[in-house]
Amino acid sequence: MLFILILILTLISGFITPWWAIAIICFVMALYAGKKPAQAFWSGFGAVFIVWTVLALVKSIPNDHLLAARMATVFNLPHWTLLLFVVSLVGGLVGGMSALSGFLVRRIVIK
Repeated sequence: MLFILILILTLISGFITPWWAIAIICFVMALYAGKKPAQAFWSGFGAVFIVWTVLALVKSIPNDHLLAARMATVFNLPHWTLLLFVVSLVGGLVGGMSALSGFLVRRIVIK
């Protein structure tokens, strides 16, 4: 449930809001529907990782990954797919940590 909520809201907001809106979405959704700390973290991490991978591919495929390949060379990465993985990993960590924070705030408020 939490994974699906974060996935849908992050995907919708990915086209409209700035990148940091994922932290607010993950925090609020884990505050609302979080059951366990590990579930909150992995739901936030997995949903944001998948959404950022999809959004990056949607924006990169039409130009044959030209910008992604150039950015990969700036960061001394051998291929653009590794850049895609690093970007998605960073987004996933932001989502996971904010979802975990939302769950922990919920635990404090409920007690």
